Amino acid sequence: MVVNAASGNSSDTDNLGTPFTLANGKGVKNRLFKSAMSEQLGTKAYNPSAGLSTLYARWAKGGVGIAVTGNVMIDRTALGEPKNVVLDEQSDLTEFAKWAAAGTQNATQLWMQLNHPGKQIPNFLSKEPVAPSAISLGRGLDKGFNTPRALTEAEISDIVNKFATSARLAKEAGFSGVQIHGAHGYLVSQFLSPRHNQRDDKWGGSLDNRMRFVLSVYQAIREQVGEAFPIGIKLNSADFMKGGFTEEDSMLVVQSLSQAGIDLIEISGGTYESPSMMGDKAKKKSPDEPKKESTLKREAYFLDYMEKVRKLVSTPLVVTGGFRSGTAMNQALQSGATDFIGIARTMAIDPEFPNKLVADNQHSMPLTVPTTGKPALDKLGMVGLVWYEHQMWRLAKGKDAKANLSALGVVLKTMLSAGLSAFKQRRA
Repeated sequence: MVVNAASGNSSDTDNLGTPFTLANGKGVKNRLFKSAMSEQLGTKAYNPSAGLSTLYARWAKGGVGIAVTGNVMIDRTALGEPKNVVLDEQSDLTEFAKWAAAGTQNATQLWMQLNHPGKQIPNFLSKEPVAPSAISLGRGLDKGFNTPRALTEAEISDIVNKFATSARLAKEAGFSGVQIHGAHGYLVSQFLSPRHNQRDDKWGGSLDNRMRFVLSVYQAIREQVGEAFPIGIKLNSADFMKGGFTEEDSMLVVQSLSQAGIDLIEISGGTYESPSMMGDKAKKKSPDEPKKESTLKREAYFLDYMEKVRKLVSTPLVVTGGFRSGTAMNQALQSGATDFIGIARTMAIDPEFPNKLVADNQHSMPLTVPTTGKPALDKLGMVGLVWYEHQMWRLAKGKDAKANLSALGVVLKTMLSAGLSAFKQRRA
């Protein structure tokens, strides 16, 4: 059965194995969506390493319907992490073509996530990052991130064009679609947030002005890739910061993107300052609001928000975060709140997780939180990130993941290989 995307709703009989057709006619074989994780597998020239092809071939064979890459930067002078991949006119497209070919095996769609970090560039990578306004990151992060310079209007237009160029090149290389990274406090998110965007020109102030950047990026990409090439976005439900991007703002942005014709919307939340996307439990809408028992039971961080959004738009939706069991995933689909289920860390441990879920709707995979046994070291070493990163590196070398991989060993190995700079603030 193929779902009519124009309806915007999944049937109450759909399950993870049910195909889906996007509004542009592109079919997706099932409802499993591998959300982006930062692989840190770029070469010194910022091209994809051979390991990325090995990793994504493994995931494609594992049965996922759509796989989204870790964030690929559109500008080699604006890196979010030391080993980022960059796609621009200087890139070696043959290496990207190999990655695309590997990741589109087994009727899998491979979408490239495109990103600009804005001010979220560690200070060892940039002395003067750029942002909508010259406002530093708060909560002590100014120690690791330099205060940005406000972008000029000409520079904003240049960045919009770079997004479009990267998308065109991704299509030429054989990727199935692209996803704009509009979440987690990166540049698109910074423009949307009144906390970080305090401009007094057409790019700031009202929500209509603050969303001008993301709509401009989408429209520029569409002009380069055509109507039939899928474009998605990862968007915050809110950034969970006082004076920041609110749930109400987010819903209006979702409606505007839907009206503009975007093909798929993935919902996440948080920023570096309030990293809601990094935990393993359902997130509160505000620091003082208790978590609903129903939300905890259904496992998904942002499912309550999605239920509200579904009433507003027919654009296909993805909810990511916290799903571990086929039972909860199928319940989410059948509720009509989402059309795809985003998974990530589970696939870093078991690349066959999608195949197992489709074969057995009750299959589950609880994850334990890796720890060194020393909370201070866990925080310093960013264990919740680097432990999964090391699992991906194992897969990229053709090995299996190791569920009992020592968290302490991972921290020590990372520290020895890259020094303390390896633990500078990083996010997916």
